[in-house]
Amino acid sequence: MFKKEYIHPNAGFSQVVVVETENTKTLHISGQIGIGSDLELQTIDTFKNLENLLTECGATFQDVVKMNTYIVHFNPEIDLPIYRKVRKDFLGESNYPASTLVGVSILGNRDWLIEIDAVAVVQL
Repeated sequence: MFKKEYIHPNAGFSQVVVVETENTKTLHISGQIGIGSDLELQTIDTFKNLENLLTECGATFQDVVKMNTYIVHFNPEIDLPIYRKVRKDFLGESNYPASTLVGVSILGNRDWLIEIDAVAVVQL
């Protein structure tokens, strides 16, 4: 048996769906975006938004097991070092989650440069 909780539901989606069993709580975090004039600022803000949702649900970045990242007009030589630096600032230097990074032409809003969704598992 499990229970589901919807955190910050909006029109058509929730920011987080928490699935709790007897021993674990799994957080399915919707794609988060950030505000800022460039990729670095938006990436920092995106990770802050992820961190806030994790904290609210009793988790940390150490509990994240999977991340999907989407970057608009991805240029590996320029954008990857920016992304890796910010990710390291928030996640540390080891035990990274399984990750996918995809370059896309556009996200849900033309001003967004990055979107990250995540799955975290917390042992109860």
